[in-house]
Amino acid sequence: MNLLENIDSPADVRKLARHQLTPLAHELRHYLLDSVSKTGGHLSSNLGTVELTVALHYVFNTPHDRIVWDVGHQTYSHKILTGRRERMGTLRQLGGISGFPKRDESEYDTFGTAHSSTSISAALGMAQAAKIKGEHRHAIAVIGDGSMTAGMAFEALNNAGVQEDVNLLVILNDNDMSISPPVGALNRYLARLMSGQFYAAAKNVGKQVLPGPVLELAKRFEEHAKGMVVPATMFEEFGFNYIGPIDGHDLDSLIPTLQNIKHLKGPQFLHVVTKKGQGYKLAEAEPTLYHGPGKFNPAEGIKPATAPGKMTYTDVFGNWLCDMAAQDKRLVGITPAMREGSGMVSFEQKYPDRYFDVGIAEQHAVTFGAGLACEGLKPVVAIYSTFLQRGYDQLIHDVALQNLDVTFALDRAGLVGADGATHAGNYDMAYLRCIPNMVVMAASDENECRQMLTTGYHYPGPAAVRYPRGAGIGAAIVQQLDAIEIGKGEIKRQGQKIAILAFGSMVAPSVAAGAALDATVANMRFVKPLDVELVKRLAAEHDYLVTVEEGSIMGGAGSAVAEALAAEGVVKPLLMIGLPDKFIDHGDPAKLLASVGLDSAGITASIKRRFGGEEPRLVVNNA
Repeated sequence: MNLLENIDSPADVRKLARHQLTPLAHELRHYLLDSVSKTGGHLSSNLGTVELTVALHYVFNTPHDRIVWDVGHQTYSHKILTGRRERMGTLRQLGGISGFPKRDESEYDTFGTAHSSTSISAALGMAQAAKIKGEHRHAIAVIGDGSMTAGMAFEALNNAGVQEDVNLLVILNDNDMSISPPVGALNRYLARLMSGQFYAAAKNVGKQVLPGPVLELAKRFEEHAKGMVVPATMFEEFGFNYIGPIDGHDLDSLIPTLQNIKHLKGPQFLHVVTKKGQGYKLAEAEPTLYHGPGKFNPAEGIKPATAPGKMTYTDVFGNWLCDMAAQDKRLVGITPAMREGSGMVSFEQKYPDRYFDVGIAEQHAVTFGAGLACEGLKPVVAIYSTFLQRGYDQLIHDVALQNLDVTFALDRAGLVGADGATHAGNYDMAYLRCIPNMVVMAASDENECRQMLTTGYHYPGPAAVRYPRGAGIGAAIVQQLDAIEIGKGEIKRQGQKIAILAFGSMVAPSVAAGAALDATVANMRFVKPLDVELVKRLAAEHDYLVTVEEGSIMGGAGSAVAEALAAEGVVKPLLMIGLPDKFIDHGDPAKLLASVGLDSAGITASIKRRFGGEEPRLVVNNA
């Protein structure tokens, strides 16, 4: 590590001689592998961008020149070179550095990213701002990992191409991968180009056997054919000067190309070809497995679990999807590029004709499902809570407004741990329950999740089931595809004075808090329609009401209870416990929940603090 240990900023990289950059890249890749194997995190994508990161910081004057990294899980090399090498041991941990770019973490993180396809828009904004302010700087968007499949990237290209005098460089990091295997026409388009077999064969055969006039004709045909498939045609139609493709691991190609581009005017598009997992054979062979591993021994690689752990909610969904598909041939499964993350691998294998990965295109996923529903099919959209936010207008306008039969399986509801605020599903209860025709359910355990998925599937309109990341509480799962009555909660524990109305993942810690307080605990099950009769009964039989949810307090399930009480003219002391009005950073999920009072001890303490030893009192809103 002779070179890397002396790099504290990109300025130190720019002091190196050209011949030192390749050894630096080797050191950086070795350090990256060693570091991530100890902390866990995104690996394959970062191994693939080592040389590109070195080249960008060597050629451009960062942070004066702005680099925007799309998705953001490819920025570990960037973090190491920008003064955060010694903090890599804290990666994605409570109080440590983020696994994604964060503006408040470093001046080199020019734009916070973690969702895809935002880089070109943001970089164009920065380039245009520099022009308005009369500042000479470059703005570089590094996009890849499937992000070019999203419509937002093309919206930005369409806008950028007509702004001829901005210093914007778009780099397509073409690694033929997103998180799941790549899909779509654009990927096929690029793959045809990358193979190079057509051109190589045509040239070699032509040189060997064709006479002069025929050879000339063949060359003209080749150029014509090339014009039909080379992406230069497409991107230049957007108004960009297309350069490439070049080897993204060859610094002798990258650096002079970037240096030349610095002197060009107007929007530039550089196509680089990289390999996910580059330099670590195990990750090269299985880039999806090594996309986001936990801790492992690099010499041995990721080992399969020796004993089965608790079933995750994602597993529950995946099993349910296959079971329901076997029962109903109308079922169609949709994922926006999260086959593994959403638990759909088995479904794709068993029902390939009913499985659709639409790429990183959440808006399209929702409206595609709406179109299927119009024709009598039964689409199930498997999507993370935080990603459904990206298809919100489509959810309202294309699904709910037409009351179409689409089921949404919302994985990663609530806090998600190491991925932090960008991936946390904190807002779905608030943003879904205000939409007419929606049914919104929150699963408290694995079996209830399966029942709710069945309930939502049979409901003849839009329905959403939210469930958290990771393992459940270990509840036994009934294999029958049973539904539950819509809009009905249940009492989990009978107590006195205090009634805790718990939603989803907060039922288990609320039951523990209820035992400590001798409180009644209700599993409310439905955020919408709320079990108003149960709310009224609990209010009549208890002195105090408490709502608990792993979601935003503002506009969430607790707000629904407060609205119901107000509508019924019931005035009762009400404490709402949930996620506060702030973004919650990355860290261990249990510690994060404890930090906001959403473990059993925190729930107990909040209730004691508010109601302990007090007589019941009326609460009147004078607003």
